[in-house]
Amino acid sequence: MKILVVDDHALVREGLRQVLKGLDEQIEVLEASACARAFELADLHPDLDLVLMDYMMPDLNGLVGLEAFGKSHPELPVVILTGSADSQLEVRLLARGAAGFLSKGGNSQDMLRLLRQVLAGEDPRPGASPSAKTSNGVTPEPRLTQRQEQVLAMLLAGASNKRISSELFISDETTRNHVSAILRFFGVESRIQAVLAAGRAGYMAAPPSSASSSPF
Repeated sequence: MKILVVDDHALVREGLRQVLKGLDEQIEVLEASACARAFELADLHPDLDLVLMDYMMPDLNGLVGLEAFGKSHPELPVVILTGSADSQLEVRLLARGAAGFLSKGGNSQDMLRLLRQVLAGEDPRPGASPSAKTSNGVTPEPRLTQRQEQVLAMLLAGASNKRISSELFISDETTRNHVSAILRFFGVESRIQAVLAAGRAGYMAAPPSSASSSPF
């Protein structure tokens, strides 16, 4: 697993590095003290699993940085870290594509819980489950994320987890998380059942060049 931490304070980056070990002892944490450097590192490491970025950066604020990541790396989840629990700012950031919102006043366990949800392709917002109700009382239809749809397309083409990780430049653990999310989405317990359910739902396999010829 590889995570990019973007914060202009070295002590904060070091503290986050230690907290992130709670996700995986072997985690690789990249650091950037400015957004410009973060964009460079994202280009150099296409296998990044997640970006954890402070909202108040010296060169760009969180909204602008978030939009820049969205344009250059739309598949990369970005979680914003702020010094305050501003609900209006949270709404704005999530509307602009942030995968999550964290206050520096929170605790490490809450941070790890949210990051695990994001890495699994889940919506970490309270009540954002498949059974959640909208304001008009209607249950919204659950959806796969863009990355999960890419993983599913490769599953339909018979790709192994290893091949999926290689083709999509993501870690093996992230691939497993996406596969687990896909199984939950279809309410099944195996890859084969997921493939059958996806086929019935009209999902298409990835082109042959993007998948392994091995069935699993």
